[in-house]
Amino acid sequence: MFGPVLALVSTFVLAYAAWRASSVPWLGGRMGRRPFWSAVAAFWIVMVSGRLLGHHASFPGAGLLEFAGMTLLGILFLCFLPLLATDLATGFGAWGRRWLPRLRGGSLLAGLALATFASIQAFREPEVVDYEVVLPGLPPARDGLVVVALSDLHLGALAGPGWLEARMDQVRSLRPDLVLFLGDLFEGRDHPDPRSVRTLRSLRAPLGVWGVEGNHEHYGFAGSPMDGTGIHVLRNGMSVPVPGLVLAGRAESGRRITGDAGKAWNPPLDRPPGALVLLSHVPGQAQEAARAGAALMLSGHTHGGQIWPFGCLVARAYPILDGATRIGAMTLIVNRGAGTWGPRMRLWRRGEISRIRLRSAG
Repeated sequence: MFGPVLALVSTFVLAYAAWRASSVPWLGGRMGRRPFWSAVAAFWIVMVSGRLLGHHASFPGAGLLEFAGMTLLGILFLCFLPLLATDLATGFGAWGRRWLPRLRGGSLLAGLALATFASIQAFREPEVVDYEVVLPGLPPARDGLVVVALSDLHLGALAGPGWLEARMDQVRSLRPDLVLFLGDLFEGRDHPDPRSVRTLRSLRAPLGVWGVEGNHEHYGFAGSPMDGTGIHVLRNGMSVPVPGLVLAGRAESGRRITGDAGKAWNPPLDRPPGALVLLSHVPGQAQEAARAGAALMLSGHTHGGQIWPFGCLVARAYPILDGATRIGAMTLIVNRGAGTWGPRMRLWRRGEISRIRLRSAG
């Protein structure tokens, strides 16, 4: 349902942007009316096809189609915003009509500049962000454990085996004791590339490789694409990778993405002793997790907003877009994601791989 709605909204946005761009002398005027609107029609076809067909890796040319379509979608929205700001500033042409064509031309150039910067940020390797967290209940013998956490890789037609191999090399270079995947490892709607599965199976850490599913792991087919990757998936379960450190995982589903619906997470009454770390793709119900005794909660899903100003909308559902926050006695870390969803763009900050050093309180 989301795909058709996005296609409809983007169609209206494109119509508005094209209407305004047609008055720019160096664009609509020089091209001529028929070539200009033919180019707009081609823009629309590629953009919609990229969204509706491109993310199916089995579709011929899926990667190229999705990249082209999603890039055009990102460019469209980043050009739409300056054009709309120009209309608001001039009362939709009520004043300053003499300067409107130039102002609209400048708005288009500003949007293209933003899109270029956002694309560069998305193609840069994710930033390694360091955290140091004191965990009550962690034995002194476990002080200094290094945890590397990744979220929202969205492996599929856009982010393929080569990109994943580079990310795994980044992870190995950090020499982690424990590797955690926080959901949306795969884009969903298609079976994972066997080469990506082999790359994931080759990843090793002394205390294991663990993870939880995100909402995208449940889109399009039965079962979980994480099965067979060698990742120990925690589905509302709990495990002890080393005495004194307890991992718990909260399961997600494709139908519940707000993190506020459904039953609150609670650990079993007979849980093992030690510091409790909760993996939850969606950073909702952190207050409940803190009250339930979690010392550390690790989440993703927000992408750090990914493309400004859409982060302002994401922040309405998730006030903490990224970084570390104290909630009572618990630390919440929201990873802004190593990959991207939709356009291969990030405005303003690039992706993240979290390196967390655990400290004992004793």
